[in-house]
Amino acid sequence: MKLAYKNSTLESVVIAVTVAAVLTVSATFVLLYGFDRPVLSETLLHTIQVAMLFVFLLEKTVRYFNVTDKRQFLRNNWFEAPLLLTLVIVAVGAGRWFAIAHRNEAILVAVSAYLVLQVISKVCLSMVVLAASGLNPSRTLVGIFIVLILAGAGLLMLPKAQTHRETPLSFTDAIFTATSATCVTGLIVRDTGADFTRMGQIVILTLIQLGGLGIVIFGGVLALLLGQSLNVKEAVAMQDLINAQTLNRIGTMIAFIFIATVLIEAVGAILLYPMWTQVPGTVATPDQQWFFSIFHSISAFCNAGFSLNTRSLMDFHGAWGVYLAICPLIVLGGLGFSVLYNLIGVMMARIRRLIKRHSCPQQFFQMGFSTRLQLQTKIVLTSTALLILGGTGLLMLFEHFSPDPQADGRFLSALFQSITARTAGFNTVPIEHLSAASKLTLIVLMYIGGSPGSPAGGIKTVTFVIVLMAVYATLRKRREVELFKRSVRLVVVGRAIAVAVLFMIILLAAILGLCVTERYSHWEVVDLAFEATSAIGTVGLSTGVTPTLTTAGKWIIIITMLVGRLGPLTLLAALMFNVKPAGYDYPSEPIMVG
Repeated sequence: MKLAYKNSTLESVVIAVTVAAVLTVSATFVLLYGFDRPVLSETLLHTIQVAMLFVFLLEKTVRYFNVTDKRQFLRNNWFEAPLLLTLVIVAVGAGRWFAIAHRNEAILVAVSAYLVLQVISKVCLSMVVLAASGLNPSRTLVGIFIVLILAGAGLLMLPKAQTHRETPLSFTDAIFTATSATCVTGLIVRDTGADFTRMGQIVILTLIQLGGLGIVIFGGVLALLLGQSLNVKEAVAMQDLINAQTLNRIGTMIAFIFIATVLIEAVGAILLYPMWTQVPGTVATPDQQWFFSIFHSISAFCNAGFSLNTRSLMDFHGAWGVYLAICPLIVLGGLGFSVLYNLIGVMMARIRRLIKRHSCPQQFFQMGFSTRLQLQTKIVLTSTALLILGGTGLLMLFEHFSPDPQADGRFLSALFQSITARTAGFNTVPIEHLSAASKLTLIVLMYIGGSPGSPAGGIKTVTFVIVLMAVYATLRKRREVELFKRSVRLVVVGRAIAVAVLFMIILLAAILGLCVTERYSHWEVVDLAFEATSAIGTVGLSTGVTPTLTTAGKWIIIITMLVGRLGPLTLLAALMFNVKPAGYDYPSEPIMVG
């Protein structure tokens, strides 16, 4: 995707001008649509937008004459032609070739659409280039998340993003909400459905989608959709992000992630559509009903746990959509795309073999070996099933003997909370009424979290299984950790133990911090521990602590959510990128442990 230019200085100037143009266009849209009344004259802002249109055209012209391979440049920017053609048709043909009441407004809409597409494409593609720039990848990832959070917080603070203008969103609350959405957590200090307008809710939904899948992934998707190929550095950067095993599968994996996300979220939205009418007063129009469906489908698949209902899904406890739509979305989102890709590959291979077996029996034995489940897929599926069933059984048991009259020990309630506690953060029962044993069970599930390569947090299921099997191997005096008749490399075992220990250290530090900042509140330690675990596990469940947090407590949760989403090893890698491994080993000496 990277092109060579004759004059590197001129290209640097073009890049600087393009960045300034992108920022200017973004500012004009904020000033036009983020306030009740435009801060500047609408005529002036629209004039600036038209000027930026010509800046983008000049940028393409200069780059065309400066690039070494003009044919490749045209292939990479083929989409400019239909965009400009549409713009010209609207500008020239409005009122002539087709009837439009307000010609100038139609032209402004076309210009705005062109500018929006330009900004989106440049930002997303720049993220791919930045990830492959050779800089510290961990610092780059942290920087992208921080910029995304700050941008989201700024948009949420706009007057048109809030419903209660008399009590505007504070900076801390805006950062908290943006961090919770970007880190797909779901902890809220403001009611998403009541305190934010449709614009604010769309901002939150965008942050959930970008934070869940990653803006770099969207850049790769956009590059493939535009017909641009990834160079080696960009392919390696994408390989690290999507956990692809080989470089030649990068394009396939990116396409699979995009198609799977769109299909799963679309099917989820369709299944959820009829559910909202079961509780009167939830939705008023079909448009709102569709928005509710799309919002909750994306929130569930990205394991965010944000809901437009004040009481989450408690009012829909008996609705079939919760168990046939929300639960599958959460589970599929928590498995990870590499596992889904492997499952689809195995399924398609077996279907092809079955068809071949019946259509051409004589060629059946010439097909070679069938695609098999990878070790990670087996671990993820087995651990996910056991954790869901184990959590369900424990919650039913503990709530059955709970002294609280509002305790709910029914199977469906326990099943849903067992599923959502590891990844999402929706709830169908009041968490504050759960027994202490049930809260501790949920804390353990939140600490474990989802699976690698998914938006879910926690130490991850594979990490948990490897740590357990390392203990088992030690007790059985085995030299290696073994799973499904396969050995796990020592470096992977060490990484798993490091993740589990670092998560525990950060979690204990967060709990200790909350005990200090919330010392004047009535909350018990188990509630503060629940809150901290929900933050670092990016789950979003709460016993009611979140809205009552002090400013210092909110910032502790903000940092904990960011650490939980990025992972402690990512942050350590960002801090210790230049640390070189030692070239020597000290002599060993026996010591006693245990």
